[in-house]
Amino acid sequence: MSGTLNKVMLIGNLGDEVKMHYFDDKNCVGRFPIATSETYTNKQTNERVSKTEWHNIVVRNKAAEICEKYLTKGDKIYIEGRIKTRKWTDDKGMERYSTEIQCDDFTFLTPKNESQQPKQSNTPTTNPQSQSSTPAPNNVEPDDDLPF
Repeated sequence: MSGTLNKVMLIGNLGDEVKMHYFDDKNCVGRFPIATSETYTNKQTNERVSKTEWHNIVVRNKAAEICEKYLTKGDKIYIEGRIKTRKWTDDKGMERYSTEIQCDDFTFLTPKNESQQPKQSNTPTTNPQSQSSTPAPNNVEPDDDLPF
């Protein structure tokens, strides 16, 4: 295979509220951590072991505003994106690195009350039914199942 791929798919729980940063040109960035966990049984001790991995998520502009409005600490979310490492110099002149997930698409997985139910992603997806010559009925909801 001659190409490369940088793709991340995560399902996890928010570890904190979405922190927003607004820029002068009306753009914004939202940042929040999510936790993914795995549990297994140690074969030597028969003890149940749980490991949690933390991921720093970055969303931009309208997607960031949607996340800020509807997500709260503890909510479950599906994230698609790519890994990006940033480099900067801190106040003491030391070079620092941060690895983040640049979010391209997301789906809220925690059910909300009826007035807050945007369970769709931030990027418009092409629906095969909308391309056909027969229009889809208005009362059919999109399938929210994950692809795995």
